[in-house]
Amino acid sequence: MSLDDLAKLPEGFAGLVRVFPLPGAVMFPHALQPLHVFEPRYVAMLEDALAEDQLLAMALLQPGWEPSYEERPPIFPVICIGRVVSHTRMSDGRYNLLLLGLRRASVLRELPPSRAYREAEVTVLEDLYPPSSRDDRRRLQRALLKEFKRCLPSSLAKDEPLEQLLSRQLPLGVLTDIVAFTVKFDTHFKQKLLSEWNVDHRAQLLLKRLADWNPEEPSSEQPFPPRFSPN
Repeated sequence: MSLDDLAKLPEGFAGLVRVFPLPGAVMFPHALQPLHVFEPRYVAMLEDALAEDQLLAMALLQPGWEPSYEERPPIFPVICIGRVVSHTRMSDGRYNLLLLGLRRASVLRELPPSRAYREAEVTVLEDLYPPSSRDDRRRLQRALLKEFKRCLPSSLAKDEPLEQLLSRQLPLGVLTDIVAFTVKFDTHFKQKLLSEWNVDHRAQLLLKRLADWNPEEPSSEQPFPPRFSPN
């Protein structure tokens, strides 16, 4: 399967997804997230995905999830559908995998529990490019790229794959998602960015936050590629 095909939802996608809720990770379209899966319910979820459409939808748990983690604590309503692009099964039954973000989606409803893991009906949220902002979009893109490069730690600024990626003429929506995923903002700000499908508004939110960003702050660095996230 080509990269272009990997980045698309499967033909005939019916809007049903397996939900992978985590307390501290927000996935974005166009990003590649390593994951370590070990809980039995999520191992079952992954194996079902591998046998069918290779799709998992990452969701952020809402605050207060701790007492009911083993059940179905509330998630934020905007999630990210991803495709498993590679996986390794370990001798103890755990998995390491790489998940490629495909699309934002809004949860319409969760399905009644019939499996060990959660499932939901969703509607896909395509990036919105308001015609009224067309003339200002190039300025937004230049400003965001400049601020992003300024805020990158020196070790990451010299990363060749990232440099090659940023040198391309990326659509503003793609650029915002790469910035949002790479910079280690707090998870609730990341969720705010994921929930904003108006591309111009998303870029403005990022510019405002990056304007005050200290590139020497240790917490500003998101490893590239990021480390495996455990469930």
